[in-house]
Amino acid sequence: MSAGRALLVEDDELIGTMVELNLRHHGFEVQWCRAAEPAVDEARERPFDVILMDLMLPGMDGRAAARALRRAGVGTPVLMMTVRDETPTKVAAFEDGVDDYLTKPFDMDELVARVKALIRRGHAAGEIPSSARVSVGGGELNLDTLEFRDAHGRPHALTEKEAQLLALLARSGGRTLSRTDILEEVWGMEVLPPERTVDNFILRLRRLIEPDPETPAHIVTVRGRGYRYHR
Repeated sequence: MSAGRALLVEDDELIGTMVELNLRHHGFEVQWCRAAEPAVDEARERPFDVILMDLMLPGMDGRAAARALRRAGVGTPVLMMTVRDETPTKVAAFEDGVDDYLTKPFDMDELVARVKALIRRGHAAGEIPSSARVSVGGGELNLDTLEFRDAHGRPHALTEKEAQLLALLARSGGRTLSRTDILEEVWGMEVLPPERTVDNFILRLRRLIEPDPETPAHIVTVRGRGYRYHR
């Protein structure tokens, strides 16, 4: 029985070969693309359980590919692999729709463990019933289609993480959620992205649901603690 279908996007032959061999050893089916453009086409046309993508690729880079996937409605979990470990690069990658981030060189056992964790979370997210709708900010969030319709009925496409964060806030019952709470609930990774990632996501969500994003009435900052949602 297959452990899952993985799309590998890596132009380095040595790294790509090692990743492919290790994934296949653990029971994964692997489709390997050496550039981002054909990988985006593959992900749009065929179902995968996880995508492993290098950041620095010929032509379209990994961040641009992640954005293209999310714009196309592809919600497959993406693990970014790169030698760049500076915080701004990580934050930007998460904002582009990446789900996890692994710095090269990495241990293959850790890579496989992260892949399995992403697949588990992806399957769990897929168990949300298609009728799951959340009223938020005078609009409605559809967790199946990842679409938010604002108070004027205008549709807005969200990334999976944006939709999960918005639903978490709306369902929090007015509790104050710390940035750490949000990272653990929405990202759920052993190595969490920087807390600034949450702030940037909140800013984007406020632009969608707040009548005046500069003086938010729904997603309120609780100084020194985190965020609280008001209906």
